[in-house]
Amino acid sequence: MHFLKNRGFVHAHSSEITPRASYEGRRDALKLIGTGVAGSALAAWAARDAHAQVARAGKLAPLAGARSALSGGMTMEKPTPYADITSYNNFYEFGTDKADPEKNAHTLKTRPWTVAIEGEVKKPKTYDIDELLKLAPLEERIYRLRCVEGWSMVIPWVGYSMAELIKRVEPTGNAKYVEFVTLVDPKTMPFVGSRVLEWPYVEGLRLDEAMHPLALLAFGLYGEVLPNQNGAPVRAVLPWKYGFKSGKSIVKIRFTDKQPPTSWVKSASQEYGFFSNVNPSVDHPRWSQATERRIGEDGLFSKKRATLMFNGYEPQVGQLYAGMDLKKFY
Repeated sequence: MHFLKNRGFVHAHSSEITPRASYEGRRDALKLIGTGVAGSALAAWAARDAHAQVARAGKLAPLAGARSALSGGMTMEKPTPYADITSYNNFYEFGTDKADPEKNAHTLKTRPWTVAIEGEVKKPKTYDIDELLKLAPLEERIYRLRCVEGWSMVIPWVGYSMAELIKRVEPTGNAKYVEFVTLVDPKTMPFVGSRVLEWPYVEGLRLDEAMHPLALLAFGLYGEVLPNQNGAPVRAVLPWKYGFKSGKSIVKIRFTDKQPPTSWVKSASQEYGFFSNVNPSVDHPRWSQATERRIGEDGLFSKKRATLMFNGYEPQVGQLYAGMDLKKFY
């Protein structure tokens, strides 16, 4: 019997994952692209902006970010509809079904909220969430998200590079890794009593990965604060790694000299490695990673699209892993 099955939970095989079929705003975007008035890049941006207007729920507090000036890494693909981004989630503290977080995360209280910076830093500090929010100018960054189960999205996040925070707390020479710890609260997170994982949820990065300009601390999406089910009030976003590496509802960031024991590595190291970079040539033991299905666009019977190395961010992050055996260090 499989290791996770003994814990009372089995991951769905990628062929069993049925994405939500949502095409909100699609015709509007196609009309804009079809006018031929602007060049392809301008048309893509116009389509994206028009799509955002029809896709946003408009129910949460606004959180605007300037369009990122980051060189490289921004995708020109059409963002996934807001309705899909906020209703098809992995957040096991609120349930293991993709629809569970939207149904259950209303119990999460995001104020007051603090994030403690600990470990190998010269300036440890506990930040109030509003202080953390104002630490650096907010940007909108449109990143692909690729989940280990074989589905993907395109999400317009609002946040700033993790490096902005890291530079302020001044890691010591002993700091080699960064550990991210998620809130664990049985009163507001009904599934933390389950045996799917050890709680709290812990993720980690090498320091150079966390310092990379693409590594994002996100506070919002689609120009609004993060919905609870998407990791409010602050989460990590690492677009070149599988989605589970991007810890949600972070309460602690610890700098260490040793690789932190992360939740999925502790649970099933034969399936989930510490690095978990998107790699179409390294399959999950129970399904291929060579293709994916885009939520909101690709129907169950549509031809799957090819998965890109590092989720398409190889030109930006490939040098971080130069000389490494990416099948051994998966």
